[in-house]
Amino acid sequence: MELLEYQAKKLFRQVGIPILPSQTIKDPRQIKQLQIPYPVVLKSQVRAGGRGQAGGIRFVANTIDAIAAARTVFNLSILGEYPEVILAEARYDAHKELFLAIALDYQLKRPVLLGSSSGGMDVKLLLKNLQQVVIETEFSPFYARRLASRMNLSGNLLLSVSKIIEKMYSLFQAKDLELVEINPLGVNSEGKLMALDGKMTINQHALSRHPEIVTLSKAINVEQNSQLPSRSTSPAAKSKNQKLAKVQWLDWQNSQEKIAVITNDFELAVLSWDLICQSRKQPACGIVLDYNLQDNDGETKFFCEQLTDIFQQLQSLKNIKVVFINIWASQDSNNAIAKTIFDYHQAVTDSQIAISENETKKTKKNQNLAINSSDSTSQKSPPFKFIMRLVTEEIEHYQEEFKTNDIYWTNNLEEAISKIKN
Repeated sequence: MELLEYQAKKLFRQVGIPILPSQTIKDPRQIKQLQIPYPVVLKSQVRAGGRGQAGGIRFVANTIDAIAAARTVFNLSILGEYPEVILAEARYDAHKELFLAIALDYQLKRPVLLGSSSGGMDVKLLLKNLQQVVIETEFSPFYARRLASRMNLSGNLLLSVSKIIEKMYSLFQAKDLELVEINPLGVNSEGKLMALDGKMTINQHALSRHPEIVTLSKAINVEQNSQLPSRSTSPAAKSKNQKLAKVQWLDWQNSQEKIAVITNDFELAVLSWDLICQSRKQPACGIVLDYNLQDNDGETKFFCEQLTDIFQQLQSLKNIKVVFINIWASQDSNNAIAKTIFDYHQAVTDSQIAISENETKKTKKNQNLAINSSDSTSQKSPPFKFIMRLVTEEIEHYQEEFKTNDIYWTNNLEEAISKIKN
């Protein structure tokens, strides 16, 4: 599974590999809220190679040019792939560009360090100067210095590049990677290093050990409409598909368990999952509805619509008994979400009562039995119970306004976890 550049750079930051200030852009209109000073480089976030030659990287000097360039990049297909996001990044004045990579060689059954004193888009020159060091035993800084030396580096640059290689290897080993690459590694006139691009591939069989990487990747999105449409798709359909792409079923699934986790943030998903597991319970599945619910009424509307769709999909999973929802949102969004959950609960309850009453009438008519319909309907309940954690000081309002035995409202995460029953 291959990560996109901006996802790989999040992991670079964790191990101390220097990266530039950046922002991800999901819509050209977001350029107006860009916090990075110009000039800026806009990069298409696709897994296909050759985006530079294809026009997927644009340098811009002001907001007007940036908006126009962003629209072009979003509508640019690179080997059939359209970006869901683009990366806006500060421009870096690189005096020299290097290439570094660590790859798992399946023939040698060893990690191999790769480096070239000529990085960037000139592949022929890169390969001409490519050096390699095979990790024969347990890794040590000696291997990193050997590669840097073979790249004809010296002095402080040799030491600095060696440190970057060491950090790359720590990431390679800790995350079960098949490949980690920096191309180019920029060197400015003062000898400072900067990872200007990043590529990372994780072994598919290791994903279950690294949910933190799963949350970074949209490759596991099983929503059928998650792919961006082609140019022939109408603007309305394209907008709809972009909204649907924000729903991600995380690949941490266990069909035998009874708890579904829904959040609006990856970090909340990881935190909720870990706390549930620490309480000696095991979730069945996790869903992230990636929306900003602080100041955008449109986002809240789509969130609520897709929340209802998720509930309907969960009904097809027969073992699900508890839906745990952990949401960060504004007060207005909280109200809309609470009403959506309550209305869904009421609609399902009313539907089941109607079905039960109809079955009772048929039974009476066909068998002439005196059956108390109230006894029959009292056994019916929604397919699962809700435990709803909202970040608000006014939780009493929800406990009174949306009161029912099948929804538990709280603003305390530990309390919410304690109420989950297998």
